Amino acid sequence: MPLLHGVAALLLALTPAPASGRPVSCDPEPGVAEVTGTPWPQERLRFERVWRLTRGEGVTVAVVDSGVDAAHPQLAGAVTRQVDLTATDPRDCVGHGTAVAGIIAGRDLTSRGVPVLGVAPAAAIVSIKQTEGRSGDVSRLARGIRRAADLGADVINVSVQAHDAPELKAAVTYAQAKDAVIVAAAGNVKQDDGAVTPAYPAEYPGVIAVGAASPDGGKPGFSNDVTRVSVTAPGAGVTSAWTGGGYRTGLDGTSFAAPFVSGVAALVRARHPGLDHWQVKRRLERTAEGGGAAGTGAGLVNPLQAVTSVLPEAEESRDAAPPVVLATAPVPDERTRGLAIGITAGAGGVTALTVFLALTLPRARRRARRADEQGAGGPGAGEHLQES
Repeated sequence: MPLLHGVAALLLALTPAPASGRPVSCDPEPGVAEVTGTPWPQERLRFERVWRLTRGEGVTVAVVDSGVDAAHPQLAGAVTRQVDLTATDPRDCVGHGTAVAGIIAGRDLTSRGVPVLGVAPAAAIVSIKQTEGRSGDVSRLARGIRRAADLGADVINVSVQAHDAPELKAAVTYAQAKDAVIVAAAGNVKQDDGAVTPAYPAEYPGVIAVGAASPDGGKPGFSNDVTRVSVTAPGAGVTSAWTGGGYRTGLDGTSFAAPFVSGVAALVRARHPGLDHWQVKRRLERTAEGGGAAGTGAGLVNPLQAVTSVLPEAEESRDAAPPVVLATAPVPDERTRGLAIGITAGAGGVTALTVFLALTLPRARRRARRADEQGAGGPGAGEHLQES
């Protein structure tokens, strides 16, 4: 059973929230002091290639979770604000929120021998603690999303799966009206009974729903394929920062896939500040790799293509047609990758030419017709939450 389900067990109990000021035990499972070797998600996504263009400067990402260890070396200076909705303690006593924040914006400490990197290491993190590790409810989650929007978050990461509720949907709509990009975990299949139901807020319109991908490029069995997935990201065997200054390896779950996409969304918003939240979602879907199978949406998120691709404006609009999903090899070698990039560039050129001709040829014909008319003297003359 994935480690995440052990964490989730702490979060599923629907006990009343503790009274304000009540002491709570803050004793998260320990992590490891150091990590050796480059984690596979970094080798697969290679988001460092984008850093010459942007590292997420000027973008704020809200982590609506179990809190964040702001003193962690990789998050020191990254956390600009901590909000505690549990009335207990702003610290992360579970570790989950710290891991999510580390994936999004963990600082580059390679000079100190740390191989783990965040996707957007210059982005700012706002921590919205909505569970203290023993209880959680949809109302508090909804309040967390609203608070994140009120604090001006450009991207809101929700690594939680909940049931559909009017107040949760209203909170999502409220945040989107403030142009926040909401990224949410598509949810995990319950291991006890195998039940699969849509996860919320991932299922709501406009939310970027993220499924998990394995090192081999496939979809792990725990990743929900009922939720309408937008894209996938590494969600099995993930390594990230952990409460207490260490790291945790072997993290499984769509809740650890979502922050990779939130990090890419931060890079896109930093590089393309004129795009609204719908256009950011469309861009991530249009530039993803592969897909086609249930629960994979448009495929694996592609940081380089998401940031650098030149897409016709029509393809990034809210009303654009769904992306055409093409299956690709899960882990292409360098030769295949180069060929794929060449094909993508060629397809982009054809698309641009088509759009250009569609726009210019009718205008040229109208101009010629008006000229003929003028020459001829015609008219033209004058319930509870579950970490995912």
